Amino acid sequence: MEWGATLSIAISVLLSLFFVGVPVFISFLIVNIVGIFWLFGTSGFGLFANSVYSTVTAGSLIAIPLFILMGEVLFRSGTVGILIDSVDSMVGNVRGRHYLLVTALSTVFGALSGSVVAVAAMLGRSVMPTMEERGYDTRLSISAILGGASLAPIIPPSLLVIMVGSMVDVSIAGLLIAGILPGLFMAGVIVAYTYIRILRNPSLEPQIVEDEDSALTAKKFFSAFAKMLPFLVVIFSVMGLILLGIATPSESAATGVVGALIAAAIFKKLTLKMIFESLVGTTTVSTMILIIMASSALFGQLLSFVGASSGLVRAATTLDLPNAGMFIVLMLVPFILCMFVDLIAVMLVAIPIYEPLLEVYGFDPLWFWMLFLINLTLGALTPPFGYTIFALKGAMPSLSLDDIYAGAWPMVILFILGMAVMYVFPAIVTFLPGLVG
Repeated sequence: MEWGATLSIAISVLLSLFFVGVPVFISFLIVNIVGIFWLFGTSGFGLFANSVYSTVTAGSLIAIPLFILMGEVLFRSGTVGILIDSVDSMVGNVRGRHYLLVTALSTVFGALSGSVVAVAAMLGRSVMPTMEERGYDTRLSISAILGGASLAPIIPPSLLVIMVGSMVDVSIAGLLIAGILPGLFMAGVIVAYTYIRILRNPSLEPQIVEDEDSALTAKKFFSAFAKMLPFLVVIFSVMGLILLGIATPSESAATGVVGALIAAAIFKKLTLKMIFESLVGTTTVSTMILIIMASSALFGQLLSFVGASSGLVRAATTLDLPNAGMFIVLMLVPFILCMFVDLIAVMLVAIPIYEPLLEVYGFDPLWFWMLFLINLTLGALTPPFGYTIFALKGAMPSLSLDDIYAGAWPMVILFILGMAVMYVFPAIVTFLPGLVG
């Protein structure tokens, strides 16, 4: 069978399993086991065992369960609620206070979690009801939440970044650092958009009522800042140590876990029950992720064996598209798929196919994979089926889909424009990694 037909059948079966609700890790296992049996018979299962073992024992993957554990400790201990109150107090009575609060919180949560669904659901449960009660515009509030949540996979330490870096020939530390400026840039774009909307239509925010309880005083500001210090220590122990060249991503993840435990202890939230629940949650999520990654690596090996990888490279070179045209094609396919399929699933299918094409077209790996991650997030944000939308809907069932869709579309446009800017000015992505070396 020709490599094109084999590749089409494999991806069609895989996507069909995703669509009918089969878990991602089981879908990959089914396709790989059937593929091995079809190509090699029973003798091929030695390849399966060796591939799984070599993947799950890679030293770089130690960071994955550690980062997950850090997030589990912070969220299950309830210390995140303290962070929300602190940021809310520090923002004070400024224009668009809660819009700004959402963007600030999503930036912090992105550094602590990396999960777009978790951030969207958390902000939907914790911030959205307050914004509605205080008279903020529903659709602009939704825009701020969805746009802010979509920063989570970009801002380090991102679990998706670590997964990509573990599967391709790119420095994980470099890829983590590469997400800092794009994340801050997109956060700034979201804030600028919000303020432009408010300036053009002041009715989008309630009138600020100054009283003794809401006024921002120096005492209130420094009290809130003091409560944030443990979280700042956690963030520094992760990204600061990497930027200073003191620790590897795995080592900084370990210090992040210690920092999260210390933060929970400072706020008297550290209990044996919380630690046990965090470990159980970490084990469950980490196991699924490692199985998916091992299966994806084997999927890539099978593609190489049937000639699909080399065939795709040859096909790409015969398309005779300019670099910009090929870039659009490579981004358009996962963008469409992520409207319907989990972004991790799409990422793990696309990476083995895309990696050999980067050298052909001369794309900088750090730059390409960062824009690839932003693009996946964009697909998950796009109506009508983006699952970030449904994460917010699940957290706030009272919101109508019409309002959610209306709030999502401006963020889709902003992220597309942001990617265009990063395409024209790649230094936004590559500057910091080049500076650190």
